Amino acid sequence: MKTIFLLLCVALARSDTPANCLYEDIRGTWTFQETERSGDSSLNCDQLGPVVHTKTFTLSFPDTATDELGNEGTWTMIYNQGFEVNITERSYFAFSYYEGSWLASTSFCDRTFNGWSRDRTVRNWSCFKGQKLNATVPRVTRKMRSQPPTRAFKNDLKMVEEINAAETSWRAKVYPRHEEYTVEEMFLRAGGPGSVLPNPPSPAPATPQQKARVSFLPENFDWRDVEGVNYVSDVRDQGGCGSCYVFASMAQLEARLRIATRNQRQDVFSTQDVVSCSVLSQGCLGGFNYLIAGRYAMDQGVVAEECNPYAGFLGTCDTDASCARTYVSEYEYVGGYYGACNEELMLQALVEEGPMAVAYMVYDDFHNYEGGIYHHTGFKNDFNPLEVTNHAVLLVGYGVDSSTGEKYWTCKNSWGSDWGEDGFFRIRRGTNECSIESLAFHSTVIP
Repeated sequence: MKTIFLLLCVALARSDTPANCLYEDIRGTWTFQETERSGDSSLNCDQLGPVVHTKTFTLSFPDTATDELGNEGTWTMIYNQGFEVNITERSYFAFSYYEGSWLASTSFCDRTFNGWSRDRTVRNWSCFKGQKLNATVPRVTRKMRSQPPTRAFKNDLKMVEEINAAETSWRAKVYPRHEEYTVEEMFLRAGGPGSVLPNPPSPAPATPQQKARVSFLPENFDWRDVEGVNYVSDVRDQGGCGSCYVFASMAQLEARLRIATRNQRQDVFSTQDVVSCSVLSQGCLGGFNYLIAGRYAMDQGVVAEECNPYAGFLGTCDTDASCARTYVSEYEYVGGYYGACNEELMLQALVEEGPMAVAYMVYDDFHNYEGGIYHHTGFKNDFNPLEVTNHAVLLVGYGVDSSTGEKYWTCKNSWGSDWGEDGFFRIRRGTNECSIESLAFHSTVIP
């Protein structure tokens, strides 16, 4: 099995980013130095090239972007990794600048690495680099605790017993196959270092209009059974690679394609294509749905599983170039920007548009979930020395427990069908359990 230390060495040569930038670091006025707008989606921005355009953008609360001519557009944080600006029919994205590695890094949030710009029709590509007019204080963060790469994961029997003795909402069990992984591989299965999010946003307060709209929705809903029809693809297993963000992204596109075509297209999309080929991904070290089911799916498109079958490690980009690609036409965080999400908006988007990728914090007790409505217990596996991660899954439904009245979300995981409730799990709804109501994302697939 691949170790996190081998992956670290490979990944740092790609576009991996242990940056940790906050909203206030990014908000303000920026200057973008941009090259000629004559490239295509294969444009390599490792080197900036001659600057042809200089643009000035003021990024204001909550999501308004204004250029030097007074034109208005929108902007959003991409978790803590970078930001995207959409204005005057062009879209700009770049990762925030950092120095160091996953073990110790310094984030310089007032500048970016070279990023990509293209117009609304996904043409006329250019490279750019951003510099904020007002400097920010560098952030020294993301110090991942390292352990020997061969250290085997051990199930914590005592923790499982304590959970089952204390809990009535959900049950825990021991999964013997977890011990096939190292501690680091279990860390990757839960998101990996590229998905650690120290400061997840809180849900936005629901407006009276949002509450009124969801009052008309059914009490229980599940895309696996809409008038007897299932629109959700089968559960898969990501193995020891931190690719949950890709599995959740592809599962979202698969489900929404089934809905759009009334199950006439039941594609299974290649996760390995993203892991090995996308400059927007963190490979097996984790990543973010917005950049994959959104920007990558719009810019490059996704391919069928057989075009690059899943290997479970970084590897080289071996996608069959002759394969047809499926694209999305729109994408956004639920609510329109990072930080605008809440339970009411998620309910409405789920029913009206389809399953969507969500992220939440994975604690030690979650690995042992067997069934019921999960909430974090506080019990901790002392054997696990790694940090809490931001895990991505597919939200497929919601409901209310008939015996207890407890509200829940239903999600599809990527840990195999022998985990949880046939590969799915339920988690407490309405309380932002593990930040699950903070980070929902959706996109519109083109059939």
